[in-house]
Amino acid sequence: MGWWQIDADALAGSRFVLSPLAETTAALQTLDFTMAAHPGERAWLEAHLPAYRARLAADPVDALLVSAALGTTWNADFVTPTPPGDGERSFEEELTRVRETPPETAVADLAVSLGGSVPEPLASATDLPYRMAELLTWVWRETVLPTWPRRRRILEADVLARTALLTRGGWAAALDELNPGRTRWLGDGRLQVNSRDYPPRSVAGGQLVLVPVTPSRGWVSWEGTERYAIVYPCAGALAGADGPAVPEALGALLGSARAGVLVRLESPLSTSQLVALTGQGLGSVGRHLKVLLDARLVRRRRAGRSVLYDWTEAGAALVRAQGAGAQGGRAQGARARAGRAQGGLS
Repeated sequence: MGWWQIDADALAGSRFVLSPLAETTAALQTLDFTMAAHPGERAWLEAHLPAYRARLAADPVDALLVSAALGTTWNADFVTPTPPGDGERSFEEELTRVRETPPETAVADLAVSLGGSVPEPLASATDLPYRMAELLTWVWRETVLPTWPRRRRILEADVLARTALLTRGGWAAALDELNPGRTRWLGDGRLQVNSRDYPPRSVAGGQLVLVPVTPSRGWVSWEGTERYAIVYPCAGALAGADGPAVPEALGALLGSARAGVLVRLESPLSTSQLVALTGQGLGSVGRHLKVLLDARLVRRRRAGRSVLYDWTEAGAALVRAQGAGAQGGRAQGARARAGRAQGGLS
């Protein structure tokens, strides 16, 4: 496994950062690998994959470039520059770093991602950074930008939720839950960042940047010894709209529509996200949220430009108690049915 040694100063300077370029690169990986983690992502992939394949078929050099740059164990570094740690940049500002990569550096990075020699015509090409920048621009414009406001709200909700986890359990808890199966807090300042057998790195004296993306992709990068980034898939992104089941008793208590809003707020969501997830109108969701706020079952907080809602302790206790009650009722009913079945056989 690959792990980083992180000291107290690095943790103190750590921050969450949103990156339109990282979001776009993760989308490019999803398109190129044609792998979706859940129904929502699969629907997005099916909608955009034909145009992506047509784009590569029209330019075989681009097709060869993206295949070489997105390696099986490592991405070419010039494609995944470490996001700045002092705040969000626009997609165009971030893309400048890709476009202005020296051609010889791009070829060297491809050799690393390929784990060997770079084939022609890539090895002698002088426009690889420009080509990659143009491809990323296409992915951004055609597949990410149309839904960027929604994606941004999801990312902001993820940051807020993880910040709350950080407040409750410290950095060990926040980092341990960052990307289950890949990242894990090992203790003694050691953070597992992936499952690959890479040499450990020291982040001492540097800054740790945590970058959520909505596609189910992730990677690590660093810039010298100054800044290190973990790009991770945020929780619940692009999931389907079915949502959790509403316990029957909770629906009877609050009304099924209001209960449907409440059960979805385990993780912070905005009003517009709730409208999309529940299928209810904006006015209806707003009225339900006001009642839930007045009852102190949910709380309201601001994250960037969004207002997000999530459970209070009372709201969490109510939903979980009703859910446990429903499970208990189902189990009791199952035992009763089993008893009747056994009685019929005796």
